[in-house]
Amino acid sequence: MRTSRMRCLVAAVTFGSVLALGSGAAAVAAGPSTSPTPGTSGPSGKPAESDVPAPSGTSGSWSVDDALRFWTPERVASATAPSGRAMPPGGKPAAPKPAPRGLARDKRDVSTSFPGIKSVGMLFAVDKDMRSHFCSASSVQSGNRNLMLTAGHCTNSKAVFVPGYDPAKSLKEQPYGIWPVEEWFVDKRYEKNSMKAESDLDFAFARVKSSDGRNLQDVVGGNTLTRTPGFTNDVTVIGYPSVGHNPEDLPVHCATRTGPLAGFNQMRIDCAGMWGGVSGGPWFAKLDDSGTGQIIGNVGGFNGGGPDVPGSDPMYNRISYSPMYGDRFFQLYDDAQNGRHTDAGPYQQPQPPYSLGGAERWQQARLTASGDFTGSGHSDLFVVWNDGSATLHTAGARKDGDSANTPFTTEYKIAGAGSVWKHARAISGGRFTADGSDGLLVRWTDGEFTQYTHVDHNGAHDEKMLAKPKNGIWENARLITSGRYTGNALRDDLLVVWANGSVSLFSDLGSNGIGKENQLRKADASWTHAEQIGAGEFTGKQTGDLMVRWSDGEATIYSGIDTSGFHDEVKVRPAKSAWKNAQLVTVGAFEGAIVPNDVLVRWANGNVSYYRDVDASGTHDEIQLVG
Repeated sequence: MRTSRMRCLVAAVTFGSVLALGSGAAAVAAGPSTSPTPGTSGPSGKPAESDVPAPSGTSGSWSVDDALRFWTPERVASATAPSGRAMPPGGKPAAPKPAPRGLARDKRDVSTSFPGIKSVGMLFAVDKDMRSHFCSASSVQSGNRNLMLTAGHCTNSKAVFVPGYDPAKSLKEQPYGIWPVEEWFVDKRYEKNSMKAESDLDFAFARVKSSDGRNLQDVVGGNTLTRTPGFTNDVTVIGYPSVGHNPEDLPVHCATRTGPLAGFNQMRIDCAGMWGGVSGGPWFAKLDDSGTGQIIGNVGGFNGGGPDVPGSDPMYNRISYSPMYGDRFFQLYDDAQNGRHTDAGPYQQPQPPYSLGGAERWQQARLTASGDFTGSGHSDLFVVWNDGSATLHTAGARKDGDSANTPFTTEYKIAGAGSVWKHARAISGGRFTADGSDGLLVRWTDGEFTQYTHVDHNGAHDEKMLAKPKNGIWENARLITSGRYTGNALRDDLLVVWANGSVSLFSDLGSNGIGKENQLRKADASWTHAEQIGAGEFTGKQTGDLMVRWSDGEATIYSGIDTSGFHDEVKVRPAKSAWKNAQLVTVGAFEGAIVPNDVLVRWANGNVSYYRDVDASGTHDEIQLVG
């Protein structure tokens, strides 16, 4: 579920078209009820016995009349999302911040309102504290013709499904009636709003009560359920976002494409407007004129179906997740059709395909450095994150025909959140010995300067302190990069841009440590506008080149740098280009020939791409990795 009024989003996939809501079936009538009237209170203001949530697996024995008495307009209006995702101060999600403009890569899908479809609706329920919640849900085909699908975190007591929900009408006047939940079916190993592997199990079925001799499927039809074919699918998402962000109080739809959620057996989509209330809604692979179709997922999963960010973050309403439908899902579906509650045993997460993750994650990347840390011949990527954790994304062995969209094959955690890496302020990969893997240079917050001679999937090794803490010098090293700028074949020459705009070169750190300084440029206001630098080989000169990304979006290459200074400035991106939105720039050999002439960019919006075979004529062949 997501936030505010608990209206679970429904996803509908039509491969580009959305079908209008069909008209039809009359509301379901119900006979008189002999059950106690819900909604009354016991002594001391505590919920009456009839209001206490029913035991796991059932929703209590109650009728349509009971549900109408319990779900007063006030309760419906007070319903919120049950996902537990963080809300901003004041309890209302803030409006999303505008994303950087001028980038084609920032274009994303946006949901729009539409009348809805009859097989998808809202699910109202109360938790153990008698708080009202709502999600989205859908009717699915079953032998008893009374089965609906939603998210596991949407299961609660006093639940009632309202297909084709019409906000202009009371529950008694709903076009397809209301359907009280009689029994819940949830994977026994699922934990509500989990951020662990078990979040892969965030799906649930419910059997609703027949009424007036008719079943749910007879009135609204039943959607079919299909094993999720893969992590990349065309879908259209439909659902009921919270009324605070949806003034018309109508369902929304979004035709979009799914991708993998890194580290989980889940899909993700990027579609703006998916506010609270979208949880449990189905993701359709097909939809026909009858208002039913083929479902391959539902809003749910990690953290209840969305990233762990505050409501003020634009990613909050853009990113939604869904579990993959595999063996566990279809075992639960079979149980629900046959009224069983079996235990499938401990959850063993299948090995998901490697993915860099989404833009919401990569907005948290603070520092990046490349190097052949694992001996593949191509560049791996070392990342320091805002929370102080560090990861290594390895290239692996490349073969002819490998996709340029997957230059990295595995992610290794080097350090967890809050580690010493939170004190790193600048990093650069380099080659400091003729044997073994590449290493890393680090400038720390206190001015200490460190060389790790080797880095691999187990961490950084052979630490050497090149400058002591609080030395009064290296605190001012703003940008660093290690390249091949002398006759030595190693990439162990350090170029530094200082806070005052001067530029220095220190040669052969591998054998000399920080030795003699060669000043390439005296303090110069222009170099204070250098935002990122990277050492590469773009022009085929005897020594390496330097790429600089300037604050106005211009990018230049200085070819054949050596101890005598800069040579042959070449502009590869003009001023005011899209590169003004580049937040991290890293040079490496990510694809093709084993030459460091590819440039990886993490953009302001969290997207990641790289340009292969950059040379004096400019940047070429942008490959999108994230976004």
